[in-house]
Parts: sequence; C-alpha cells; structure tokens
Amino acid sequence: MLFEDTYRTLNEISQDVFKDKGSKFIGIAYPVTTEEQVKDAIKAVKKEYFDATHHCYAYQLGFDKTAFRVNDDCEPSGTAGRPIFGQIQSLDLTQILVVVVRYYGGTKLGVSGLINAYKTTARAALDKGKIVEKVVKEVYQIHFLYEQMNDIMHLLKEQHVDILAAKYESECELEVAIRRNSSGVLTDALRKRDNVRYLYIKSQ
Repeated sequence: MLFEDTYRTLNEISQDVFKDKGSKFIGIAYPVTTEEQVKDAIKAVKKEYFDATHHCYAYQLGFDKTAFRVNDDCEPSGTAGRPIFGQIQSLDLTQILVVVVRYYGGTKLGVSGLINAYKTTARAALDKGKIVEKVVKEVYQIHFLYEQMNDIMHLLKEQHVDILAAKYESECELEVAIRRNSSGVLTDALRKRDNVRYLYIKSQ
C-alpha cells in the first residue's frame, strides 16, 4: 500500500505588505518543521514589530498536516487566524507558519474588512515565496557483519538509499534515508538476511 510521501511548503521566508483605510498589514511566511521553530519565529516577529497593534498567525505542521493552530491576538474571533489558515489550506501547504502584523490606522474595518485584510495579506506573503514539493524520507539504522558489506551496499544502491552516517568495524552500522513509499521493499529485503538488524529512527 502506497502512502502520500510528498508535501508542499516554502523554501525560504517571504514577506509582503497590504494597506486598508490607514491600517498597515505585514505578512511574513516561514518554512518551519517544529512547534519550537514556530515559537521562536513568533517571538522574533513580536520583538521586531513590538509597537504593532496585533500579531496574528496560523500554522500547519506534519507531513500529514496533523498539527495546526490559529490565533487572532485580540482581533474579533475568526477574523484573523482563520483567514490566514485558509490561505495555507488553499495552497495545500504544510510545515508553514504565516504571521500577519497589524498597525491600526484609526478607522475600524469591520468583520468583513478584517477577514479580507488578513486573507489578502497572508496570500500576498505566500505568493512572494517559492513553493516547493519535498519528499518524505524515513531514516533507519542498519547493523550487519563486515563480511556482508558488499551485499548490503549493493542493496542500498539498488533501492536508491542515501547513507547519512557510517561506522565500519567487525559489526558495521549505517544510518540511511529512503523515500517513504520505498521503505517497505528495503525493510523486507533486510529482514530476509541473516545477522542483519534495522531500527526505524524518524521521518524527515
């Protein structure tokens, strides 16, 4: 059974500005992989734009888009975070954070005006960046005897496996990465070999 093993994200930080009735909105989109990176990015934005009225954001994490959050930062409920998140979803992105900073211009925009402003700013920031498709890879640790070296190396080459780290002794140890949808073929082949052990480490 094949699983979805690609995802769309940005390859670098991108930014754009939107203005409406005196209010200035600054949208900043970040490629991120962890909630810790999300926290650090938001902290940096609040420090740089410390005098702004609002710092609203939305993010989505995980290859399977399993973690997300929206924040209105004291704007009326549903007028900031969700419109930002809607743009992340409309472009089918993950591993992404979008922060929209607002400087209030003295004229209220109303609910529909706020929704439009945050939606437009988020989309503008994302459109300024370059969307890339990335492949999900699974990382394994493989242990085998030195005399099995040629056989194992031939298998890894055949399966287009990336070797991340290696230790060659009487018992060898490799850390490798392989595309998620190809990992089953590799692990089946390793399982059939005597004196070979493998351990799943993580996905990246």
